[in-house]
Order: sequence, then C-alpha cells, then structure tokens
Amino acid sequence: MPNLVPANPTRRFAGAALAATLVVSLAGGALHQARAAGNTSISGDVVFWNAYTTVTPENTELITKVLPAFEKAYPNVTVYSQNIPYNSLLQKLVASVAGGSGPDVVRSDIIWVPQLAKIGALTRTDDIIAQRKNQFYPGPLSTTYYKGHYYGLPLDTNTRVMIYSKALFAKAGISKPPATTDEFMADAVKIAGLGKNIFGYAEGGLDAWNILPWLWSFGGAVTDPNFQHATGYLNSAKSVAGLQFLVDLKDKGYLSPSILGGGLATSDAIGKGQAGIIIDGPWMPPIFKAAYPSLQYGLAPMPAGPGGQSASVVGGEDIVQMASSKNTGADRAFMQFMTSPEAQVDMGTTGQMPVLTSVAKNPALPPYFSVFSKQLRTAYARTVSPNWQKIDTILTDAFNKAIRHQATAQAALDSAASQIDGLLK
Repeated sequence: MPNLVPANPTRRFAGAALAATLVVSLAGGALHQARAAGNTSISGDVVFWNAYTTVTPENTELITKVLPAFEKAYPNVTVYSQNIPYNSLLQKLVASVAGGSGPDVVRSDIIWVPQLAKIGALTRTDDIIAQRKNQFYPGPLSTTYYKGHYYGLPLDTNTRVMIYSKALFAKAGISKPPATTDEFMADAVKIAGLGKNIFGYAEGGLDAWNILPWLWSFGGAVTDPNFQHATGYLNSAKSVAGLQFLVDLKDKGYLSPSILGGGLATSDAIGKGQAGIIIDGPWMPPIFKAAYPSLQYGLAPMPAGPGGQSASVVGGEDIVQMASSKNTGADRAFMQFMTSPEAQVDMGTTGQMPVLTSVAKNPALPPYFSVFSKQLRTAYARTVSPNWQKIDTILTDAFNKAIRHQATAQAALDSAASQIDGLLK
C-alpha cells in the first residue's frame, strides 16, 4: 500500500495532531428517541484520544458528522476529540497512566488492550458486553477479553482475504478462486507456469499477521483457548502443516520472494501482472483504484484447509475507558454511541469496517466489504496477551527459519512454542 500501508497492520494510518471540541450522544436503539428531545440527564466532559487518519476522510467524518450527531442527543456532554499520531499514542497513554492524568476514552489498537488492562489502566465493560455480546463479530470481541473480564468495546475492524487477478486467472485457464488449499496449490502451479517472474502467490512478510491465517486454516493454533500454553498447539501437526504449505510453495517457485523482502511489493506485484493472488485487507480496493485503475481483480475468503476451515486474522481498534476517568456516565454513553449502528455505518463509509454483524449488508457501506464481513465470522485475534509484541517476534523468527531452511517447520515451531510458554504465565 504505497504511503498507506501501516507499520503495524492492525491500523492503517497515523494522522497529524488535531483537536476539536464537539458533543457526545446516546447509543443503540435509543438514539432517535434521544434526538427528538435531547437527553439532559447526563452531563460533563469526555476527552477522547484517537489516531483517526487525517489523510483520508476518517477524521473529517468523525468531527463533521458523527460527533455533531451527539449534540442533539446529549446537549450537556462535551467531547474533546484529540487526534494523536498512532506511533506515539501508546507511549503517551502509558505516560498519562503513570502521571495520573490523560484521556477519558481512547481508540486503542486491539493489541494494546491486554497491556493496558494488566497495568490497571482500563475499566471493565462486563456489564455492557453481557447485554450486547451477540451484536459483535466474535473475533473483534475477543480482543477486549483479558483474564476473565472485558475491557472496552470493539470499535472498528478488518481482516485479510484473497485478492486475485482476473487477467492471470483467465490466462491460466482458472475459472474461479480456489476454495481449498489443494486448489490454491494447483492454481499457483498454473499461474507460475505463465512465465518467468510470474508467481502464483505474493506475500508481504513473515510476521504473525501474514502467516497465522495459514496455520489457523489448517486447524492449527498459537495457544490453547485460554492463552496458557503454546506447546501442543503451536507445534501441533496441524500448525506444522500450515507452515509447511508455505515452505513448499516457496521451494517450488510458486511463492514470490516478497515474503523474504525481495521483488515487488504485493500490491505492485498483482497490479503489474506478476502475481495471481495476494492476501490483504479492505484498504486495498481504494489503493488499486488510485494506483492501478485498470486492474481487474476479485475477492474471496481464505481457502479452507484439510479440515474445511477458512480462517483469517483480526485487525482494528477497540474503544476503552481509562480507569482514571471521573465521568463514567458520559464516557459510557459515548462508547455506546460509537458502537451503535448509525455511527458504525457513518464511519464505515470512510473505510472503517463495522464490528456489528447487523450492518454488514447496509447499502451505504462499500460493496467490497461483503467478502471481508464473511471472513470476519471465522477470523481470529492474535494472542491476547500483554506480551504480544514479544510473542510476535518469536513467531516471525520461527517462520523465517522454516522458510529459509534454517530449521524444519516442526523444529522451528517446537522452539517457538517453548519460548512462548514462558510469556503466557
């Protein structure tokens, strides 16, 4: 994603600092009733830190449409929306906790939530989730759950699906996207046979974000469901099979060298006809429209592994309340509104995928969201742990060793599982 790919793929962009004073409102089904008369029973200020990008319509939609809707519902509550660059947001949050001051509500990267919960920086939202649990996609919802409690609400989400070149598929005589990993391998063979420097599949790296969808689709896992053990899960036969599938693709020349940092970036590879399939997120259609307007492509869920499971990875942000906040009523009303169907659709028009299953087919949303929404039903969060960054590094190292034949897939995952066990205690 030229100038648009995030350093951390759970986000898209980081914007410049910007502050706006606006008013907060009600959530959910009571929104329209509240607008009619205005709810004056809750009052106060809400300081909202976020990193909505200022180079796309996200922040503009927030401050010109979404937040003004609050004004009619809660005329006695004021939201101070402060835009902070993504790369400095976590550091500022941790510093504010130590200093005893900071925001009331935060749009937090999903991977930060367990870290903030561990240090006591967040308030629990078990009561809200008890009433609304079935409204959210399970993958995004799981990112708010840590050590038996919920902290925050899912706010926006994304996942990765197959994006395939219709032109290369046609040249290779392929009539439809692969539905299984066996079909994926067969199609990769046909596409790579079209000529030199043409690959069946191009992948952008060996981080967990890139590789875990394959392990999950083969039925593997990083840990047990309670995040207590990696051994027996990460190094299981199914996890090893998922990694070995990629090793085989690379060894046979069907997988682009981009997975090791060489060759074209994945978006350029498919855009220039050098890759038949990439796997990426909902930010790609706008990128293709700008960079490769003539590219004919299709979207499809991840191919199902031997057990019939198509799985992918969850990205996005949660909305959380800081424990230091003194205005619980206004904070909760704001969090509820931001996860209401109206606000979710409004922000969805800018490319922020909703977390509510009920709005998946809303005609106001980009039509390409439909495939991503389908994939979200079988998408998993990365290990919800305050040590995730360390776990990610261990996984990336293991995947690199296997792809580079510095260790077998089994040995690489055996070692990684042993190391990760010590980070889950």
